[in-house]
Amino acid sequence: MATNASAIAMPNGPVDDPSVWLAADLERDDRWIHHLTDGELAELDRAVEAVLAKGLSAQQFQRDDFPLTSLADMIAGWAHDLDNGRGFVLVRGVDAKRYDEDALLALYWGIGVHLGLPVAQNADGHLLGHVRDQGRDYQAKNVRGYTTSAQLKAHCDAADVVGLLCRHPAKSGGESLIASSLAVYNHIAKERPDYLPYLMEGFHFDLRGEGATDNPDETTFHKVPVFSWYEGRMSCRYNEKTIIDGMRKAGQPLEGKALEAVKAVGELAMSKPFRYDMVFQQGDIQLLSNHTVLHARNAFEDWPEEERRRDLWRLWLNLRDGRPLDRNFADRMNTGPRGGVRVRAQAAE
Repeated sequence: MATNASAIAMPNGPVDDPSVWLAADLERDDRWIHHLTDGELAELDRAVEAVLAKGLSAQQFQRDDFPLTSLADMIAGWAHDLDNGRGFVLVRGVDAKRYDEDALLALYWGIGVHLGLPVAQNADGHLLGHVRDQGRDYQAKNVRGYTTSAQLKAHCDAADVVGLLCRHPAKSGGESLIASSLAVYNHIAKERPDYLPYLMEGFHFDLRGEGATDNPDETTFHKVPVFSWYEGRMSCRYNEKTIIDGMRKAGQPLEGKALEAVKAVGELAMSKPFRYDMVFQQGDIQLLSNHTVLHARNAFEDWPEEERRRDLWRLWLNLRDGRPLDRNFADRMNTGPRGGVRVRAQAAE
């Protein structure tokens, strides 16, 4: 008799999954880094030339407009690794200095649309955004961290996958810090199982003025679990700041063991042996599964010259055949399961 996948019982203890890893595992085995070959770079160049010759720029073309052959199969393998393997890939070898901005954007967008479907990242409807210091104060109300130079704590973004292409690294700092969220779950399941009921019930997340309504204090309508078990897979959704702010806005400020549990996830992710530090090289493309990898960033000092300032290009992507997700877990922005940030009416005009 066939088993109903949705009825698979959650393990009573640690989960067994390829996305469970520690920093030492990445240091011993660097197969998570894909070095683009000369042939693959030539294939990308031909695809970029094809779309630009048609007068198409990034965000104006789809997968079929960006012709890839063997690299298309490679990217499909990356999608599989993101959802079913370690949960991340670093693509290295793009010489960012060799391309003008339009060509580099087309190259990055082309890889993105082969990998998945772009999702709106902010209320302005940006599908391809800049992670760049805009001189804003991260502690101010409804300011998103990617517009600042501040340290960002461990978190997930609101899509299946987040991609970052490093156009310019910082003068100093800004290292990417990653950890397996399922390794953190396993540690908590073993050492502090009393935290799990709070984390699996979930919390109202602050939507920082970018939810489905125009209310600057809008939170998720329902509680979103930090750890969600569904159809035999464990997935994570976490951001300490938006959880704490969201619960306060919802009139249920966190305290006691619930607050301890939320803080423990972030503290563990940024501690040994969980945290792996990654220094971006110019042209690197980092791809992370938001369901199994927590990412953070060190504060950075920027270059004074405008043309050298730290600039990462970000994509939020939903995989075409991504893992099934519980409806409440997948509705992260009050825009429906796997929905991105609601685009303001004036931005869509």
